[in-house]
Amino acid sequence: MTKAEFVVRFAEKTGMSKKDAANAVNAFFEVTSEALKAGDKVVFPGVFKAEITERKARTGRNPMTGAEVEIPAKKAIKAKFSDKLLG
Repeated sequence: MTKAEFVVRFAEKTGMSKKDAANAVNAFFEVTSEALKAGDKVVFPGVFKAEITERKARTGRNPMTGAEVEIPAKKAIKAKFSDKLLG
């Protein structure tokens, strides 16, 4: 499902206009992004949990040449979705 398809279904479920539904969906992702950037966890019990984690620097290999490559440390999003979403 694309974002546009999601917005259409969201609008149908809530009775909102497509424009209002798009604004609500965008606001949800903006608030979620801001919270994660601030170091907060985003938790919807029974639905999902997301947080930022630190990945350590490590040594990897170039699959083409076999040469060792340094992979720098970085931040990543760790998300876990509930099995309840499958119904």
